[in-house]
Amino acid sequence: MNDHAIVLVSGGMDSLAVAAVANENHKTLTFLHLNYGQKTSHKERECFDKIADFYNVDKNHQKIIDMNFLSQIGGSSLTDGRIEVSKYDGDSDVIPSSYVPFRNTHIIAMAVSVAEVIGAKKIYIGANFEDSPGYPDCRPQYYEAYNELIKQGTKDGDIKVETPVIMMKKAEIVKLAMKHKAPLEVTWSCYARADKACGECDSCALRLRGFKEAGEVDPIQYV
Repeated sequence: MNDHAIVLVSGGMDSLAVAAVANENHKTLTFLHLNYGQKTSHKERECFDKIADFYNVDKNHQKIIDMNFLSQIGGSSLTDGRIEVSKYDGDSDVIPSSYVPFRNTHIIAMAVSVAEVIGAKKIYIGANFEDSPGYPDCRPQYYEAYNELIKQGTKDGDIKVETPVIMMKKAEIVKLAMKHKAPLEVTWSCYARADKACGECDSCALRLRGFKEAGEVDPIQYV
């Protein structure tokens, strides 16, 4: 068992499943949460806190990093109030309005910096390509390239990004989380609302389909 790993925990279902996997594989976890000006940032932070409590992550190993500069850049319905969050319109490889330009590159860079400081060798992220092929920073080849960049651009070159759910269907992610008895009831996936999930945005639709195909009931509330 490797000693220390970083888990990028957004508060969503995919990152929860990855946290559960990392918890099985490592003695010590650091949870990292990024606030990038997303419309549901308050709700996502609330979910992060509950997931961290569930896994008994030491307060000193819970890090919140402000990345509000992404909302200054804009260009996404998640960060720009002038762009409406679109409703799910079926599977497509077209890049959706919810894509935050180059977001994961910034997020992982933050995690790599933290990893170098604390000596962690693994960074877990809940990137998922199978159900979201429109996101260029969720493609397997993107992570292959990023790991090469880390190898070339860090002091020891031995930090690696792990993507345990990247090729899983959402139903498989639901089952994985349930297998590990992870608290799906404290996760949030909706892009549009923070009180009750809208059930109509891309993220809600994929989550609901995942639970349906898994033969399970989603424990969060919808409008």
